[in-house]
Amino acid sequence: MVNLTDVQSSNAQIPTALPPGLVAVFVGATNGIGEISLKEFARHARQPRAYFVGRSQEAGDRIAAECHKLNSEGQFVFIKADVSLLKSVDDVCREIQSKEKTINLLFLTCGSALAHFDTSEGLHIFMALAYYARTRFILNLLPLLRQAPNLRRVVTVLAAGHEGPIYADDFQSRNVPLHGIRGHSVSMTDLMLEHIAEQAPGVSFVHDYPGAVKSGFGRETNGLLMKVAVTIFKIIGPLVYIPTRESGERHLFFATSARYPPRSGAGAEGVAVGGDVAVSGGTDGKIGSGVYAVNWTGESAGPKSLKVLVKMRDEGMVQRLWEHTLTEFKRVTGSESFNS
Repeated sequence: MVNLTDVQSSNAQIPTALPPGLVAVFVGATNGIGEISLKEFARHARQPRAYFVGRSQEAGDRIAAECHKLNSEGQFVFIKADVSLLKSVDDVCREIQSKEKTINLLFLTCGSALAHFDTSEGLHIFMALAYYARTRFILNLLPLLRQAPNLRRVVTVLAAGHEGPIYADDFQSRNVPLHGIRGHSVSMTDLMLEHIAEQAPGVSFVHDYPGAVKSGFGRETNGLLMKVAVTIFKIIGPLVYIPTRESGERHLFFATSARYPPRSGAGAEGVAVGGDVAVSGGTDGKIGSGVYAVNWTGESAGPKSLKVLVKMRDEGMVQRLWEHTLTEFKRVTGSESFNS
């Protein structure tokens, strides 16, 4: 476990350890973990520029004002979009690309408890947000991430450490049982990040499980089992919730600490580790390998999760998943990424 005091110490070094003018993109940041992490970024970074994406203009205006109060030298730009649609994802990325030449941080929390219906683009709504939109953002913005002169990082918040079988005959999980959807989507995320990291070894990728945090995830729910699960969590949640501020601090640590460096590329490691904090093991079991699956305390996924990933790699799942992903991207948008 990375102690909270070590997290806070690392975050306190951001103004001096990292240069001014960091550029960040937060997707799904008008509530919950995305919002609190954006605010911690605003609190600590020097003269940052942050683009944050969500569906509520009212929330966007409020959060932009609150971030400016935390950091009057920062720029906080809200982009209204429904990112369950890949064409909207492309529009957002084009807008950002028209304004920025580099990006230091891409932070992804978009998601929904909705399931069992498709978007207008023919993607299962749950996976459209948890997997396809996030993957599309990473692919689209990867050139700008690779060009950043210092910090280069992607953080995606889902359920790392809960890896399970991938249902290769149903990647979109339309018919995957409820108890299998989490492991299915988590393993897909890990393997997707590993594949992209092969193309961009100078960028680090962190997939984390945030633990029990009060957020807006269950605001939109359909399906009896999901409604029951959300209701139960609302009852027991206050007994187990991680404090909101602590969650934001820990996510800023995931986004900036050299505990999670890229596989290669000097200067992009982040805030130097010290004391009892060491470089983390990656999803391949190797220290500092560039792709990290971590729990809410910052510890890497255990042997059970790594064993699941080894089995799927050996079965050729990475290639099958990636071929499926690009096929869906091309079907929906006409291109594998908007850069192609």
